Order: sequence, then C-alpha cells, then structure tokens
Amino acid sequence: MPIRILPSNLVNQIAAGEVIERPSSVMKELVENALDAGAGRIEVTLENGGKTLIAVSDDGKGMSRDELALAVERHATSKLPDDDLFNIQFLGFRGEALPSIASVSRLCIESRAAGSNEGWQISVSGGQKGEILPSAIQNGTRIEVRDLFFTTPARLKFLKADNFETAQCVDILQRIAMANPMVSFYLYGDGKKKLGLNACQGELFDCRQQRLADIMGSEFTENSVEIAAENEFCTISGRVGLPTYHKANSLS
Repeated sequence: MPIRILPSNLVNQIAAGEVIERPSSVMKELVENALDAGAGRIEVTLENGGKTLIAVSDDGKGMSRDELALAVERHATSKLPDDDLFNIQFLGFRGEALPSIASVSRLCIESRAAGSNEGWQISVSGGQKGEILPSAIQNGTRIEVRDLFFTTPARLKFLKADNFETAQCVDILQRIAMANPMVSFYLYGDGKKKLGLNACQGELFDCRQQRLADIMGSEFTENSVEIAAENEFCTISGRVGLPTYHKANSLS
C-alpha cells in the first residue's frame, strides 16, 4: 500500500491517545488552560466520573470569535508569543489539547473576551466542527466535554468505576490547587460537592500555608519542613512531609 497523508481527524485521534488517558487527563488540560487565561475561579462539573460530562468554567480573559475558531485547530496557541521553546511561561503551549479532546468526544466551547459585549460558542463532535454561533455567556469560558471516547469505544474499557474516576479528578485538582493558592477551585460530581477551595488572601507564603492546610489538614504544616532551592534554570519551593508523618490514601 502506498504512503499517504492521514486525514486530520485520524491524526487528532492518534494525538488524543498521547494526551488523554482518562477523564482526569481531560480535566487537567482544561483547568490548566483556565489558569493560563488568568482565571481567579475555576469550577469543574462531572457526571459518571467524567465519562458522560466534564465541564470546566472559568472567569479568565476569554476568547474572541476569531480566537474561538482557531482554538480547536491543531498547533494553534497563544502561549508562544515569540516562538521561543526555551521561554515557556504557560502550562499548555503545544496547541494540541482541545483538538485532541474534540476528536474523541462531543465538545462545546462558550467564551466571551474581556471587555467584549458579545459571547460566542463552537461545537465539535468527533472532530467535525460546527458553525460559530452567538452565546449568552457573561464572562470567561465554559467548556463541556460529553461522551468521552465515543469515537474510540475500546478506550472506554480501560476506564474504571465512576467513583474511582471522580477520585482521580479530585486528586489532580487538589495538586493543581496546591500550586495556585490565590485561585478558587470547586468540583462537583453527580450533583454533589466533592471539593471546595476558596482563594487565599495575603502574602504568597501565608496563602501557601493556608491552601496546604485546607487540602492536607492543619497537622501537615506541623509535620513538614519548608524547602527552597534554585539554579540558573529553575526555582523550587514548597513543603515536604517528615518521614514520620503518613496517613492512608484511598487511591492506593
């Protein structure tokens, strides 16, 4: 059989296999996009562990009509303004997440750019783009991912029970929240509140302490030590639990 160029939808499905493993992978990509957009509040809604619905709403800068059209195209991104791969300042920069997700789900994006009087929405089902239509969204962006892996049903067999998939999403969101204490995070699963973290106020050091206490418990700060180190490439800071401090983990 001769060599040929694969259709774009199949290319996106192959890319999805590299980016998306389960609902928590999708949620992570969408939440990171929200953070890159400068969101101060991020809300996640799940149904059936994310298999039926993953919705992420934020109050970030939003997108214009033209940006919305490009957002679902491969390798289209606002996160490499100078095309310098050695100067990456955002969480997602390859421009693959949304088209990959859209190729294996029914995706709907609603967004309104900051300062704009108009909101817009676009739907992509199994990689097939619909028209851009007006939206009543008030601010920021809302992304809904429905029927995950409906185009690749074999992938569904590798997913576990709804409770497990929801727990995975909670765990990922908690980890992201630890690094972003000045952002509010909320997660709802099948109508029940699974996580609620209000934005912390004050100096960054105090905010980190408060956020860790909110997630890990107040005893964590008493059984951990602060770390801080840097070199010419990076800076790292945080807290590490003492070897004597441990507790059961329901995900183990």
